[in-house]
Amino acid sequence: MAADGPLLSPDERLGNAIRTTTAIPSPLAEFFADLGNMTVALPILAATLAYTTYRTRTWRPAVTAALTMALVPALVAPLQSLLARPGPPPMSPETGFYPSGHAATAAVAYGLCALLLRPALRGREPAYGCVVLNAAVGLGLVRQGYHWPVDVVGSWCLAVVLLMGLHLAQARAQRQRSRPRT
Repeated sequence: MAADGPLLSPDERLGNAIRTTTAIPSPLAEFFADLGNMTVALPILAATLAYTTYRTRTWRPAVTAALTMALVPALVAPLQSLLARPGPPPMSPETGFYPSGHAATAAVAYGLCALLLRPALRGREPAYGCVVLNAAVGLGLVRQGYHWPVDVVGSWCLAVVLLMGLHLAQARAQRQRSRPRT
């Protein structure tokens, strides 16, 4: 589907329309695209891990979050090599654009931040901000011509799987800790 299929033409049309729009200034799009860089996302995640470890006095959420983040390049790189999807012009001759590593990095890193900060924010839902931020990152990546829209959406799907796995693992661990010992 990502390299060849019924979504290819609509994906390219949408990507070309976003890339040529003047509604989103290029410097703003570049700023949002850069939020998907590991050099930006990982320090934000590290600060969140340090804060939640200090706040909860347990290292388990930080370790599981770090392992989840480590899965991103471990899954994205082989998928990019296997699918070998060409990028948008002018990057077209190059391959390895599906799924987007930058979109996956942003979605998982900021998604982990939202999951970890949720208990501390009492009544506020950080997931809404995470969704808006990741939409801006994805739009920036497409607007700047780094990825096609489907590359970004594929990364978001991968991120949902990873974040749900972490959430389920943490919920299971919490249930086990709260069970009375017999």
